[in-house]
Amino acid sequence: MPTPMMMSYILTACAIPLVLHYHLLPAVFAGLAVHVLTIKLARKLPSHLSRNAQVVALALIMASVISVVFGVIFAIWSLLHGQNGMADLLLAVAETLEKIKRTLPSDLAATMPESINELRDQLGLILHENSHRISAAGMAGIKTFAHILFGMIIGGMTAVHHFGDTGAWPPLTSELHSRAKALTGAFDKVVFAQIKISALNTALTAVYLLVLLPLFGVHIPLVSALVLLTFVAGIIPVIGNLVSNFAIVLISLGMSPGIGAASLVFLIVIHKLEYFTNARIVGGEVHARAWELLCAMLFMEAIFGMAGMIAAPVVYGWIKAELSANEMI
Repeated sequence: MPTPMMMSYILTACAIPLVLHYHLLPAVFAGLAVHVLTIKLARKLPSHLSRNAQVVALALIMASVISVVFGVIFAIWSLLHGQNGMADLLLAVAETLEKIKRTLPSDLAATMPESINELRDQLGLILHENSHRISAAGMAGIKTFAHILFGMIIGGMTAVHHFGDTGAWPPLTSELHSRAKALTGAFDKVVFAQIKISALNTALTAVYLLVLLPLFGVHIPLVSALVLLTFVAGIIPVIGNLVSNFAIVLISLGMSPGIGAASLVFLIVIHKLEYFTNARIVGGEVHARAWELLCAMLFMEAIFGMAGMIAAPVVYGWIKAELSANEMI
């Protein structure tokens, strides 16, 4: 007969693949963000408040956190899909590739579109032929937003419940609460630490794109989209930086080889700085080296795709926290 602790681990092990398989990771991460932020703010409340005042204050904090988190998510989504967003950035990348094509051998150049207009026509044909899939993707986006909203509400409610009396819970409920507490701890350490690292990386990149290059008369197009891409992609450890760095270098290369080389050198320096910062902050929080996180990300991506790669640092930190709590490592 499994013990309550063993049963809680079995249920947890089943929950991870189910969340990833049914595309619930955005909802879970949004809920965890609201849960962690609500608890952090609630702990700053004065201890002398009455029970009724505490309930009202917790409800206000929960509503405020949900509004802010949802607002940030919606703002990022709007910037990515609005004017000077990812669509324009992809078009700029296509124009850069067209310029690079002129320097390629004829055999390779023949496989690429003759002009940016032809590339645009090809993209339009693809969009027309797959319009039903695009419509389904739009509905999936609405469904994801609904999941995120539900996840945030659940995260806020569990945060309020966190301050209740846990002593009277049944054994299995108490063990599941322990598993959830370890998960929120891992999320707090990994995600918020990675956000700090991404914010630092984004700030340095913004200084380079908005200050240093203009001082030399160089103005990179779509700077706002590149800065936003740097922050959003930077939340994914290691690999996210490669995506944003590739876009910046390619856009810079489209202006001139010298600017492309300067951007490459600058981003290499930033990448090295982030490597040590990552090792110090994230690695220190979860006691994991960069190669450990990369191995976890590679393994999870092979099984669950992009969602698995994004979830891997949190899941790995969660596993290490549980092993450490049971004195196994």
